Amino acid sequence: QVQVVESGGGVVQPGGSLRLSCVASGSNIRNNAMAWYRQAPGKQRELVAFIISNSLTNYGSSVRGRFTISRDNAKNTVYLQMNNLRPEDTAVYYCSLSRGNRRFQFSPDYWGQGTQVTVSS
Repeated sequence: QVQVVESGGGVVQPGGSLRLSCVASGSNIRNNAMAWYRQAPGKQRELVAFIISNSLTNYGSSVRGRFTISRDNAKNTVYLQMNNLRPEDTAVYYCSLSRGNRRFQFSPDYWGQGTQVTVSS
């Protein structure tokens, strides 16, 4: 059974940084795309970034240049480095694993339970 578990959320001041981690168990992620989504209160879940098996990446326009997604296949782990955080980045961040590996479109198949990120002074 595939499980996806996020960690690394917390409270940070505007301009600060956080790194989220996501570990997938029950499946080798080597050939799968993985993604980070987020959902703020009262808003729809949005795609933040995704990474395919050869480490090519895609980013949402609101985070491009500030966030970096990366993967370590040996550890079955995906990371999201978030820099220059803003109050509007406050949300629950979810990791997702896809059964597929398409370059320009991510299809979520498995979800973690989410980790809260709060950006506040």
